[in-house]
Amino acid sequence: MSRRSNQEDEVRRLLEGPHPQVPADLARRAAARGGALLRLGRLARRFLLLVAFAAVVAFTVWAVTARPWQPPPAATTPVGGW
Repeated sequence: MSRRSNQEDEVRRLLEGPHPQVPADLARRAAARGGALLRLGRLARRFLLLVAFAAVVAFTVWAVTARPWQPPPAATTPVGGW
């Protein structure tokens, strides 16, 4: 017998055997856990959006005050007539 037929036979034996009892409140617990995970994901997305917004505001304030696009002032004054 090949390995594949052995695995198929084992799966068939498992499926034909007695099925375990499912807890009565399984669906309620699964729904509660799923709702909690959805709320956690929503909270994480809101937090990341808040952090991104704060980063954009901080960068904008820095750019307005530092003005990195302007050349720095010269350290010495140019001498005339050269």
